[in-house]
Amino acid sequence: MDILAAVSHYITKMVSNPSNAIKVLLLDAHTTPFVSLATTQSELLSHQIYLTDRIDNQKRDRMPHLKCVCFVGTSEDSLEAVARELEEPRYGEYFLYFSNVLTKRAIERLAEADSYELVKEVQEFFADYAPILPYLFSLNYLPSDSTSLYGTTSNTWNPDALQRSAQGLAAVLLSLKKKPVIRYERMSGMAKKLGIEVQHVIKSNAALFDFRPTQVPPLLLIIDRLNDPVTPLLSQWTYQALVHEILGIQNGRVDLSLVPDIRPELREITLLPQSDAFFAQHLNDNFGDLGAAVQKLVTDYQAKSLSQAPSSIETIADMKRFVEEYPEFRKLGGNVSKHVALMGELSRIVGRDRLLDASEVEQSLAGSGGGHAADLKAVQTLIAAPNIPPANKLRLAILYALRYQRSSSHAIVAVTESLTRNGVTAEEAKLVNIVLNVAGAEQRQDDLFSNENIFSRGKSALKGLKGVENVYTQHSPHLVDTLEVLFKGRLKEMSYPFLDPAKALTGLGGSNATGQNAGQRPQDVIVFMVGGTTYEEAHAISKVNRELGNSARVLLGGTCVHNSSSFLHQLITAPFAPSSTQPPREIATTSSTSSAGDRPALNLQLGGINVSVGGAGGTGVYRSSNGEGVSVQADGLKDGVRDLWGKMRQGVERFG
Repeated sequence: MDILAAVSHYITKMVSNPSNAIKVLLLDAHTTPFVSLATTQSELLSHQIYLTDRIDNQKRDRMPHLKCVCFVGTSEDSLEAVARELEEPRYGEYFLYFSNVLTKRAIERLAEADSYELVKEVQEFFADYAPILPYLFSLNYLPSDSTSLYGTTSNTWNPDALQRSAQGLAAVLLSLKKKPVIRYERMSGMAKKLGIEVQHVIKSNAALFDFRPTQVPPLLLIIDRLNDPVTPLLSQWTYQALVHEILGIQNGRVDLSLVPDIRPELREITLLPQSDAFFAQHLNDNFGDLGAAVQKLVTDYQAKSLSQAPSSIETIADMKRFVEEYPEFRKLGGNVSKHVALMGELSRIVGRDRLLDASEVEQSLAGSGGGHAADLKAVQTLIAAPNIPPANKLRLAILYALRYQRSSSHAIVAVTESLTRNGVTAEEAKLVNIVLNVAGAEQRQDDLFSNENIFSRGKSALKGLKGVENVYTQHSPHLVDTLEVLFKGRLKEMSYPFLDPAKALTGLGGSNATGQNAGQRPQDVIVFMVGGTTYEEAHAISKVNRELGNSARVLLGGTCVHNSSSFLHQLITAPFAPSSTQPPREIATTSSTSSAGDRPALNLQLGGINVSVGGAGGTGVYRSSNGEGVSVQADGLKDGVRDLWGKMRQGVERFG
């Protein structure tokens, strides 16, 4: 299940036809990034592609001696552009390839436009997605102010986004020749709706999906980004993820134009493992190891430079060696300059923004935690720090709110108010409430922080004992836990139902399989994340695949690949109801009855001894000043019992 090889195969088939002819490759805005990620200019030239251009470029010259290979999407704009091209042709012959299924009406429309009868071939090649890594793909659906992923709620689709996601996911299945069983996240209406749409596409194109059946059918697992809002909010420390978080990677390109004193040729660089051996080798290295790797790269280049110096060329054999090695030497020089510039800028921003300090607190909030009092103090200290960027302060506040939403002593309102006093705009500070309303404890399906019952707390403590690379990378995405349960055959149908209930008896990681299917685990798993995935999750998938060996394969995809900025932008631009910017009911209730969480959950007065549980003063035994009497103050006890009952109810549902 190599997604990169699948798209590369399609492109090779396209540009190889016709053979022994000079050709031009026409793309549209939709397919250009897909091609650029899967092939290189050198590979295209080897197939006699003389020119690559956009079909919407109206300034192209007429070159009837060239044959045209045209690869475009199936949108109305793309079909209209192809029709205009055929009505006023610039090339001698046309070979038309489309990235998804064409309707009968679209084919008739193209036939009507081809009045000169120059079209020699029309085919569907299902490369309708961005192949970022062999195990990672994206549909490149990046929400903006005008194009949202969501409908009016966080559980409904924008119709355009739903159509694009269903088409893109169907293209992935067709390119890999998979007809999967579909499971989805129970509490995500968007995941279920997408599963229904994909199943409809499969049934509507039964001939296309008529693949040879396998003993264990592949599994398509559709999950929701909002079930794990923590992962995209964390600072990243592996090479690819760090570059995307700080600078952004768009279709394999990184914009360095704002870097101080950057050389003109490095203003925009390409960062693809397919064409950059150093990046392919180190894309998942952490920041510390990466520094040593870049230093070795520079040392190796210096050694090669000495061997290429004029003083080392003394014989004809030396001259021949120099001519043969010089192109590779120049390429190496460009690669060294690129990674040195990139590493220098990353180091500058990490130091300037105190990212290491912020990341340590983020990891504490996302992991087992350092205790509420310590975490709150650390968050408030960094929010008040003048050299922490407002965006990073906002992320800390959101992580704190997600972590301690159900704590009776939380200070979410106070933390949110402190944001606006320390450089965060009031509009941006609303994101704390938006995230709690759409991805808070009541909306999430799973126990994200392993703190909702005694069993999950024990599991969290055991996880904390495991060795981690360092304090900045100890977080493990929730997706890893889900896959672990899936491959053990314990992923409950109540939480992740089969779209077709009859398929539940086939095993595939479910817990209700019977007979010979009991305990049968899937061999090919495609995980699709509605709302976007991350490079941290992609890194986790690469490790899962290594551990599984040849017994199973996992492929990860999403509507896009997020960093923290794009994730928050996706939420703040969504057309949610105005009420989503208000504090959740339980937060508002707590803040109205308690100032910044200063009320103890239980206060016992036993003569001269005071026992306090919770509250701003913390839990402890204190000597009382009045020294007499026995009294009980339990203003917070009712809330505690209500919270306990809620957890018991959820536990019963989970076991059921």
